[in-house]
Formats: sequence, C-alpha cells, structure tokens
Amino acid sequence: MLEKFFQLNKIGKELGLSKKEINKVLIFGNRKHTLLYKSLLIISFIFFGIIIIILGLEASRNTYAAGTFYSTVKIKDFNKKK
Repeated sequence: MLEKFFQLNKIGKELGLSKKEINKVLIFGNRKHTLLYKSLLIISFIFFGIIIIILGLEASRNTYAAGTFYSTVKIKDFNKKK
C-alpha cells in the first residue's frame, strides 16, 4: 500500500500538482463518498460498542461483587473450622 502511495505522489509531482492537491485526491476528494464513509464509520462504532457492552454484561453475570467466580466458592468453604 505504501508503494502505491509513493507512486501516486511521484505521478502527481510529475504532473505539476502541489502537495495539497495530491493529498486532496488521496483523502476522499469526492464529497459524495465522504458522507458514505463517515456514516459507515459511525455505524460500525455503534455496532462494536453494543457488542462490547453485551459481552461485558455476560461476563459480569458469573461473578460475585468481590470479583470471584461462582465456581471458586465450594460448600466445604462454609464448614466450621476445628
């Protein structure tokens, strides 16, 4: 990918374009597509955020308030010590 970037930079300089014009072409110069990409980015952030929240809730259901898992507490732990 870097090779393509350097190649586009070289072609732009050979055509006499300024650095600003070359960067404008590389970074979504077309306004129609920027709106599409921004909306997809926002939707993907929301989607991954919801997944992280759901996974966090599922993981926290199997622990006591002290942070120990249910499986670590056994009946023999409650027997009287002699």
